[in-house]
Amino acid sequence: MEIIIAPNSGFCYGVRRALRMVEAIRAQSNEPIYTLGELIHNPQIIQQLEKKGIHSINNPDEISHGVVIIRSHGASPEIFEKLNKPGISIKDATCPHVKKIQNLVKELALNNEEVIICGNARHPETQGLLGYCASKGRVVETEAEAQRLPRAQKRAVLAQSTQDLTVFQKVISALVEKTEHLEVYNTICGSTLARQKSTSALARKVDSLIIIGGRNSSNTNKLFRIAKKILPRTYFVEYPSEINLAMIKEAQKIGLSGGASTPPEALHEAVAVIKNLYKSQQSKEEKVVPCQR
Repeated sequence: MEIIIAPNSGFCYGVRRALRMVEAIRAQSNEPIYTLGELIHNPQIIQQLEKKGIHSINNPDEISHGVVIIRSHGASPEIFEKLNKPGISIKDATCPHVKKIQNLVKELALNNEEVIICGNARHPETQGLLGYCASKGRVVETEAEAQRLPRAQKRAVLAQSTQDLTVFQKVISALVEKTEHLEVYNTICGSTLARQKSTSALARKVDSLIIIGGRNSSNTNKLFRIAKKILPRTYFVEYPSEINLAMIKEAQKIGLSGGASTPPEALHEAVAVIKNLYKSQQSKEEKVVPCQR
């Protein structure tokens, strides 16, 4: 049996940066600390932060004092305005790449262009981006949605930073047919692209592939869908303890991959779980003695 971890698995730069920022703030301050929404979409990390007194809130109106951290997904200008009041210290952990997309969206909207954001309408990053282009922004999730749009003279299209490249390309193709002049900005971050490519490549050379990460993680779910199309024996687990024998049975090569919010220790723990399952199975097989006649 061989276990292969996909290159680029686990924390991306934006997530590592946000976590370091939170840890530094906790070390320097005794004030209540909150993150606006879960800092990252991973239950293990959220539990660790809770133990350190760092709590997530969903509504800016929930607090009147303390430190509020804007997570790596970013937030809309409206959110910043709501938090800008006496007693609250705002710390911005927005991923630098997401910041660039926010600035791009703002510039495009100022130029009076319709801005199409290819992404998940419910994702906090996308919701934040909409805040920078006001009435000129529109979220398109699928090729079919793009095909239903009316014809337009001019549009700009960009992507949520963790979007599936294939989905983005299909949306672009549909918009080309609906737009006289289409400006395309590939804003998918390099880390996301590298992770999608390495996971796809791994799915083509293993017998079983296990994706590890938070079930509410957008980019981890995309990894799972991408790999599942290539390898039917692809599984999604939130915790390494969820890995079972059926997932690796008769597999000579087992692949592991994780999203941008998957901690490295989760991947290492998954390796240990798989090895223990394999040893347990081998031991059971050795105990089976053929009937002597």
